[in-house]
Amino acid sequence: MRRRTFYAIVSLALLSWAGLTFHLFLQRPQGKLYKHQLKNEVPWLRGLVNETQPIQQVHRSSKLNDQLDLLELELQKQLRSNEELLIKLRSLKKKNIAQEKDSKSEEIIKESNSTSVKPSPIIGVLVFSCNRITIKRNLDQLLKYRPSKEQFPIVVSQDCGHEPTTKVIQSYGDQLTLIRQPDQSDIPLVGKEKKFKGYYKIARHYGWALNKTFHGFNYDTMIIVEDDLDISPDFFEYFLALYPILKSDLTLWCISAWNDNGKNGMVAENPEILHRSDFFPGLGWMLTKDLWLELQNKWPKAFWDDWIRQPAQRKERACIRPEISRTKTFGKVGVSNGLFYEKHLKFIRLNDKFVPFTQKDLSYLKKDNYDVEFVKLVYGTPAVTVQQLTKGSLSHSNPVRVTYTSKDTFKKAAKALGIMDDFKSGVPRTGYRGVVSFLYKRRWVYLAPTAEWKGYDSTWS
Repeated sequence: MRRRTFYAIVSLALLSWAGLTFHLFLQRPQGKLYKHQLKNEVPWLRGLVNETQPIQQVHRSSKLNDQLDLLELELQKQLRSNEELLIKLRSLKKKNIAQEKDSKSEEIIKESNSTSVKPSPIIGVLVFSCNRITIKRNLDQLLKYRPSKEQFPIVVSQDCGHEPTTKVIQSYGDQLTLIRQPDQSDIPLVGKEKKFKGYYKIARHYGWALNKTFHGFNYDTMIIVEDDLDISPDFFEYFLALYPILKSDLTLWCISAWNDNGKNGMVAENPEILHRSDFFPGLGWMLTKDLWLELQNKWPKAFWDDWIRQPAQRKERACIRPEISRTKTFGKVGVSNGLFYEKHLKFIRLNDKFVPFTQKDLSYLKKDNYDVEFVKLVYGTPAVTVQQLTKGSLSHSNPVRVTYTSKDTFKKAAKALGIMDDFKSGVPRTGYRGVVSFLYKRRWVYLAPTAEWKGYDSTWS
């Protein structure tokens, strides 16, 4: 645009010069030419002539010569003006070109700033395996939904030395990394502890594999997955979106993909709903290296998941959990011998919709934002009894609150309403500030302590 303007100005100047020249040639007077006129027409003659003395006329042929001489002077004058104009135009052109370059540079910088994003974090995925050849089902889903091999490197850690399972894992080639727990020695136990040997081996395996990935591979963040889990289409999107909050909110210590009370009919239909939870859910969860550095030197010999829920480890920190689970176990047979599977786990609903969490503002999950609204919501709902709920005697479908005052009253209400009734270190499953949120007959229910709640009682276990 600026170049076209420049060329237009130059063309206009040249046309003006030509027109002026032609006009002067035609309009030059035929009679006397006074010296004061010559002085005005030719500036460099000033002071050399007498202004009042007329120039003598000459014969007609000399008149033409005089006119040509004057025209030559006019042309020289115009040429000097044009040269000055050309110098100014060249200067303007250089200035415009420089401005264009600066402007383009600014536009490139602005465009770069507007479209660029912070470098995506590298989040390792650690899959724990032993002797299930059905790990193929889990690995197929991880590879199907993984958006990037570089951003989400998969490490499969195998215990047990089960060769058929090893071959299944190796069949995936460079799509993942296989590591093997080297300590296959027996763990000597006595008495009743013998039947829990599997839990000792699991804790040993977890400790070794977490050390290997955080220190050997030097990952900063890991997603823990077990080999018997199905995952949702937005599994990776979910963890990636919550990574910044986990890193910035010191009141959080994990992100979990699991809702312990996430059965069909007990969860809302909205897959975007997320919660804070004081209960460590496990079953697909993310932790940072900082947390591992805190736990590694006191890692337990068995029952690591119960140990991690103790106050000494939790330190009043919370996890984020989804309303609809992003994982679901298909492992009926295992160390726990199907504990809770037939009664509970197989009814957990797995999310089947992709939610673009990375495009959403999740800052409401930070403690300072979340707690005020949560308390206001829970204790602003009307209190009802379990009997009113189960008998359907309420005349509205609005959210309600059921109050418990002891371990026994909680368990009684939980059983009647169909949610899990156990505690770990005094914390009920999915509880936050003592409150368990769920749907009952399409109504939000808050099973909550009194508003004067002072904290968890670790004897409620």
